[in-house]
Amino acid sequence: MRTVKDRIRHTLAFQLMGLITFAPLASWVFGFELHLMGTIAIVGSVTATIWNFIYNVWFDHALLKWRRDIHKTVRLRLIHALLFEVGLLCLLLPFIAWYLNITLWAAFKMDITMATFYLLYAFVYNLIYDKVYPIPQSAQLVS
Repeated sequence: MRTVKDRIRHTLAFQLMGLITFAPLASWVFGFELHLMGTIAIVGSVTATIWNFIYNVWFDHALLKWRRDIHKTVRLRLIHALLFEVGLLCLLLPFIAWYLNITLWAAFKMDITMATFYLLYAFVYNLIYDKVYPIPQSAQLVS
């Protein structure tokens, strides 16, 4: 298991590198100025972080209430991930449309693209992070 210090480093580096990568790429792909996409990226990052905390607490409480167990099967993990993304979409969609003065449909397409980027980015980032900062053998034995 990773330490709290390691989790903090993981989270901060993930967010910082994601912002540095996403904003210029999104600016190029969507044709908006870098500062506009940077703002979208920062608001999205902060919103996702806060939503992640709230959502996971809520989801675990709901599991305890309905199942009296917080163990997540593969099916539950898929439902968990899908509901998280739907919630984040609902939170970000109005902001993106308003801030960029675009339609909700255009904001929806942009949001789906952002979610896809971060899904792929998270996969690659975590693979690299695990190579650069492997879990110590002693921590792997604890279960």
